[in-house]
Formats: sequence, C-alpha cells, structure tokens
Amino acid sequence: MNQQYKRIWQTIELVPPGTVASYGQIADLAGLPGRARLVGKSLGYVPQNRAVPWYRILRSNGQIAFPAGSPQADKQKGLLQEEGVVVLNNRVKLKEFQWQPSLDEILFKLQF
Repeated sequence: MNQQYKRIWQTIELVPPGTVASYGQIADLAGLPGRARLVGKSLGYVPQNRAVPWYRILRSNGQIAFPAGSPQADKQKGLLQEEGVVVLNNRVKLKEFQWQPSLDEILFKLQF
C-alpha cells in the first residue's frame, strides 16, 4: 500500500464532522505540500473496510469537485448537509466551515 496514500487518509480522518478541508490543505497537513491532486487520486484507492470521510474534501474555492447535478455531487452534498454544512450552488463557504486544526491537533494527532 502506498505510504503517501495512508498519510492522506489518516489526515482526512481527522477532519471533524460539520467541517470541510481543501485538497491542498490535506496535502499540506499530510506533509505533502503541492500534492493536492495526489489527495484526490488517493481517494479512489481507499480500502472498502476503511471509513475515510471523503465527502469533507473540496476544491480550494469550496466547490464540490464532481460536476453539479451528477450522482456523486448529489451524494457529497447530501452527506455534508446531514452534518450541518451549508452547500449552495455546489459550493461551501470556507470561511464558515473550513477545518482549522488547533496546534495540539497538528502536533499530537498528525503523526508525520
């Protein structure tokens, strides 16, 4: 299994319910700066038995990466709304909902 993928998945698993993060933010926190596309790619390889909250990860502008109205976008929107995240026009206001990990989360939970 790709070690970079594991680091990305572990980082995504720390994003709390009701918040979102960008692909680039996850890459940075996983110790892989500039590797936002790798974050997206890794989500296609999550093992079936691992519960990674993929739907909390968005583009840097807060937009859902799937095309608006597609089954995947609708599923992601629904999962976010169940957690209280407001999604309008396939986009989330990052100022309101973006995960801002505390220093202790960064130091003690991110094991990289």
